[in-house]
Amino acid sequence: MSAPLEAPGPALASLTTGEVGPQLYRLAVPMAFGLLSVMMFNVVDTWFVSLLGTKELAAISLTFPVVAVLGSLAMGLGIGTTSVLSRAIGRGQLDEVRRLTTDSLVLGALIVLPISVVGVATIDPLFRALGASAELLPLIHAYMRVWYLGTVFLVVPMVGMAAIRATGDTRTPAAVMAFAGLMNAALDPMFILGFGPIPRLGIQGAAIATVLARATTLAFALYMLGVRKQMLTSHPPGRAAVLASWRRILVIGGPAAATNVAQPVTIGILTALVASWGHEAVAAFGTGGRIEILAMIPIMGLGAGMAPFIGQNWGAGHKDRVAQSLRVAARAAAGLGLIGWLALALAAPYVAALFSDDPLVIKLIVVYLRVMPLAHGATGVFFQATSAFNAVGRPVAATSLTLLRTPALTVALAGTGALIAGLNGVFVGAAAAGLVSGGVAWVAVGGLRRAPPRMTS
Repeated sequence: MSAPLEAPGPALASLTTGEVGPQLYRLAVPMAFGLLSVMMFNVVDTWFVSLLGTKELAAISLTFPVVAVLGSLAMGLGIGTTSVLSRAIGRGQLDEVRRLTTDSLVLGALIVLPISVVGVATIDPLFRALGASAELLPLIHAYMRVWYLGTVFLVVPMVGMAAIRATGDTRTPAAVMAFAGLMNAALDPMFILGFGPIPRLGIQGAAIATVLARATTLAFALYMLGVRKQMLTSHPPGRAAVLASWRRILVIGGPAAATNVAQPVTIGILTALVASWGHEAVAAFGTGGRIEILAMIPIMGLGAGMAPFIGQNWGAGHKDRVAQSLRVAARAAAGLGLIGWLALALAAPYVAALFSDDPLVIKLIVVYLRVMPLAHGATGVFFQATSAFNAVGRPVAATSLTLLRTPALTVALAGTGALIAGLNGVFVGAAAAGLVSGGVAWVAVGGLRRAPPRMTS
């Protein structure tokens, strides 16, 4: 498993040569499909659980904040792993690549195991604090006991997939996540509603289906990393070497995980603000957000796909390629943002009618979909900047930008908009925050974007 590799080859694809634009495209498209697959996990679970009744739907809805926090932790570790690995690959330090990959998986497992134990022990107080009634607690117990015990299958595979993406291979993680999503969709009705010898397990069945589907991603990740890409080592390391690896990963991954949590927190604050206009406003805000995020997938895929490209080229000293990628990606984000806004603006009345028959809700969804996506292009530039800063090992810059956007600018401008123009002002203020933060990010990343061309002999 640990035979020496002289240079990046079929197992470790190199992104340090070739045309920048086509390479970014090849990275971004699979990432977009992978993100869609991840998002569909919750959508499918929610739809099947909704067939059980309102109580079950309310119970699983209350679990989303906890799921989002653990997902943010996994994403943060993944960002740290991609950053350190892609730079090591760019430098051609393949023994270090194996050490870092192996240590990143062990770190993910060690972090998640105590979380699982503490999580199971604190279900009641935690979910009471989140507003769960005594009637819902048994249902939440049924779901979260299984989910907590299976968190290793959430965090460790995400770290493994991040390691694979560091090589420039975004197709394999996307294919694995798509397969897991399809598996989850097939298992959900079997375990939730019952099928043959499988009894009707209700909401607990949703957790079982999710854990089983996620377990497949762990098996695939270990196979790809250990056998196909030869990125794991069986040589026992010294304590100092392991701690050094973990420190390097956490320097990037720790702040990334913390700032990822800022997004659901900001959404919670905005939801509370919107709630003052009634249930119809909350329904429109929540539905509009779910529709909007689907339109953002191509832009998000582009931002995420840049991480291995920038990391490898930064590690190899090709700063001119890093600069070129930022310029190319910004133009692509602007184009994708414009296309997405036009599509949503034109389709808004028809899309809104699919989710509600309440005239007021439909009206508010239409306003949301015609205002909020105005900032998509700028949001794409923002994602690219934070991805670039993490990839080159500057997590403080990425964290500062994220905290500026969420919650600082978004809450401040949305609140100001509410005072000036009511509910519509909330949407305008939030969109303005996206535009401003995108402009700030473009300026902040200027040092990377203006790197001089590489001298050739």
